[in-house]
Amino acid sequence: MILTNCNIATMQDEGAYGLIPKGALVLRGGKIAWVGPEAILPEDYADDTRRDMGGRLITPALIDCHTHLVFGGDRAREFEMRLNGASYDEVARAGGGIISTVKATRNASEDDLVTSALPRLDALIAEGVATVEVKSGYGLTQESELTMLRAARRLEQMRPVRIVTSFLGAHAVPPEYAGRADAYIDEVCIPTLKAAHKEGLVDAVDGFCEGIAFSPAQIARVFDAAIALGLPVKLHAEQLSNLGGTTLAAEYGALSADHVEYANEADARALAQAGTVATLLPGAFYTLHETQAPPVAVFRAHGVRMALATDGNPGSSPMFSLLLALNMGCTLFRLTPEEALRGITKHAAQALGLSDAGVIAPGRRGDLAVWDVKHPAELAYRIGFNPLHERIFDGEVAA
Repeated sequence: MILTNCNIATMQDEGAYGLIPKGALVLRGGKIAWVGPEAILPEDYADDTRRDMGGRLITPALIDCHTHLVFGGDRAREFEMRLNGASYDEVARAGGGIISTVKATRNASEDDLVTSALPRLDALIAEGVATVEVKSGYGLTQESELTMLRAARRLEQMRPVRIVTSFLGAHAVPPEYAGRADAYIDEVCIPTLKAAHKEGLVDAVDGFCEGIAFSPAQIARVFDAAIALGLPVKLHAEQLSNLGGTTLAAEYGALSADHVEYANEADARALAQAGTVATLLPGAFYTLHETQAPPVAVFRAHGVRMALATDGNPGSSPMFSLLLALNMGCTLFRLTPEEALRGITKHAAQALGLSDAGVIAPGRRGDLAVWDVKHPAELAYRIGFNPLHERIFDGEVAA
């Protein structure tokens, strides 16, 4: 199949979106075989079926590189309580907060988790997303964490999408281990990681390094176990304070350090040297009414690659629109439209350790998004508007 009469944002080169005006793109065997100006399309492809794209824009299919897509229950009542003036403690005493999600997730079957996750996944797919990272972390027992990961794997069988899983056993200390975080790491988190890896359920290992979660030393023990299993790591770091999580992530050569609102210049240097991506999550910044934005200008000055994601979850970022995250990255964090689009394509792929997606180039996967727009900046410009014309997954037009 050859796509002709289109503008192609390859996202390969820094600057100008890697834009090819009046371009053509050849798909063969689920991969991109050729891309370039239509005027120089090689004769080798003369017999391939052609599709006139009507001057539309083609980008790499989008990648949501940080989500908590699989979980039980919701926290709408908690949201309402807070807006009616309830304090954090009052919400917690009423059964709210992350513990309410842990309880609902533990009580949910694998089928329940799949059924509830599918509408959220469908919302992302409808915006041109072809790859979604899904974390565990709301079970916090071996049985429930494995159930979450199995549910995440099943999503890939039910929709034309690629699912990348992250084990987030070090997300929170469960009630039964209150005040015994080290015991939880040793008795539940690390043994569960090993069991999940044995079952083939884990692509990467994540953690939450904050005063309300786990210390750098505790996360380091989880990372050591991950490295021993041959698994890459990533980290929720510097969201609410600076505990040294970003530096820790860089020391371990992490794929990404996520949130990073409180990262500083030394953190930026460490990320740049390690090649670790800074994943920005404006949905949580917006929902939590935060005022400390990530140091985008510092990251930019040091050449830190920046990804963007929804952080879709039931509490701090109940957002499952990557196009909205694209706009928020620009309006809240002052990314340029090109930086933002690169953050949900090329740099998002790098944040997941994927070398076959995120840009349009020969040999890459045939995962594309076709848009009813003329220029890539339009994707970040509009709010609450989806200009997707069609999504191509693995070289085929997909719903």
